[in-house]
Amino acid sequence: MNISFKPLNIDYKNQVMDIFNYYVENSFAAFPEEKLPLDFYGMFLKMCEGYPAVAVLDDKNSVIGFGLLRQFHPLPVFAKTAEITYFLKPEYTGMGLGKKLLDFLMQQAKEKGITSILASITSLNEGSINFHRKNGFVECGRFIGVGCKNKQVFDLVYMQRKISD
Repeated sequence: MNISFKPLNIDYKNQVMDIFNYYVENSFAAFPEEKLPLDFYGMFLKMCEGYPAVAVLDDKNSVIGFGLLRQFHPLPVFAKTAEITYFLKPEYTGMGLGKKLLDFLMQQAKEKGITSILASITSLNEGSINFHRKNGFVECGRFIGVGCKNKQVFDLVYMQRKISD
């Protein structure tokens, strides 16, 4: 499947929020318990200002996913570390597209001078933990029982991948 990456902009608002809200309602991959309003898209754009943020388009220019990097911490001493967020429509998972998106964002991060990428994942999302592990991330921290979604308590797992030169 041919895909392309286009910078996130207002044109992708509905499609991106539909994808994100699918995971809000049907999984533990997204932390909110209830669908977020379309206006939340502005928050996505704001939190990734100055960082790579893309829509994933198929060969018909339909949005099938999105990914973004964002500031990990506001103090300048953490400027070389970013946190990653990315989602694909469920019917496009398991096809190698997540790896392509991750590789693209890692390359963009490297060009920006970022040396470390963090992923925060609920312990109830074994698929994401396995995906990250398979793609060079290591577990670097775990906050025990800090989250509760739909009456299920979970750990927050931090995974990290260093970017080499």
